[in-house]
Amino acid sequence: MRIAYFVHDLSDAAVLRRVRMLRERGAEVTVLGFRRTAAAPAFVHDAPAVDLGRSFDGRLGRRALGVVRQVLRAPALADVRGAQVVLARSLEMLVVGDAARRAHAPNARLAYECLDVHRLMVSPGPAGRLLRALERAILRRAQLLIVSSPAHLTSYFEPRQGLNRSLRLPVLTVENKVFELPAARPRGCVPARRPGPPWRIGWFGMLRCRRSLELLSQLARRRPGQVEVVIGGRPSEREFADFEADVARTPGMIFAGAYAPEDLEALYGSVHFSWAIDYFEEGANSRWLLPNRLYEGGRYGAAPIALKGTEVGRWLEQRGLGLVVEDPLYDLERFFGDLDAGAYRTLEEKSRRAPPEWFRAGTGDCGRLLQALGGLA
Repeated sequence: MRIAYFVHDLSDAAVLRRVRMLRERGAEVTVLGFRRTAAAPAFVHDAPAVDLGRSFDGRLGRRALGVVRQVLRAPALADVRGAQVVLARSLEMLVVGDAARRAHAPNARLAYECLDVHRLMVSPGPAGRLLRALERAILRRAQLLIVSSPAHLTSYFEPRQGLNRSLRLPVLTVENKVFELPAARPRGCVPARRPGPPWRIGWFGMLRCRRSLELLSQLARRRPGQVEVVIGGRPSEREFADFEADVARTPGMIFAGAYAPEDLEALYGSVHFSWAIDYFEEGANSRWLLPNRLYEGGRYGAAPIALKGTEVGRWLEQRGLGLVVEDPLYDLERFFGDLDAGAYRTLEEKSRRAPPEWFRAGTGDCGRLLQALGGLA
């Protein structure tokens, strides 16, 4: 199967994971996308990459202009020629991918991979209405919708876009699990951690939530010597003027910088808990998403901390895992004040006994993805 994969950021770790999943079952993949780094990679995993230009986190006007330019030059995107499937990650890439498909591969199947619902998509204003209308129009030409959380269907696509009513197309849920193959370096059971204090909380990934930084900072200050916070990933330049300086001002907080996928095991292995709370798009996507850090924390034995009433909180409560709180600062301050080695071992044991498929994707998941892209039930 030949797939043209349109992505918002060629250097995104989640894009790399999806390409690996597609390539595992023998798909021939070309990745076309914007980049948020100074230089464009020549390959994503082993798939050739086509650079569509520089993009920037949060700068919606500039990103929209980039999309318009790529739509206008769609006839020049000859790399799409011969594709059997055009897979587009995010609405901006759906617009570009659909234009390129119509120019070069009109018989190719169109699949929309929507893993986040931007706050503008739920806005009642003219910009929100315009974007929803655009998304709905292209979805009528699509053959597959891919989401990472059931709440994206029940809270957005069904009530706001008419999915299963005026809009009908197959849906595949592909959770943001850690992708591992049987041939990968074998890993045994996650080793037991040395109990605290200090109890270490890890916040890893794309760092966009200012409120999370404030809560973790307050917690570290209120529980000196009892709670430490380790942060790793890429801070949003739009949300933080000087992230490293903000972290350095708080004793007990450490910024480990950016990391590669192969660093995940060591990062999560260095902490007791994983921060899976997000307020970046409070009341909308932050409530609906099931983020990478939920599965990474579970896979590598760091108990996730989530907010009650969110999809992450429900996911953990249904499985009896992690820690679900209502008022993070108040609840966690009390929790860590009372936590001892025995209580932590009980929490840790629940994670260690959880079925691996709750957190890990493998060859079976790759097969289901390829079947859906190819139009098979």
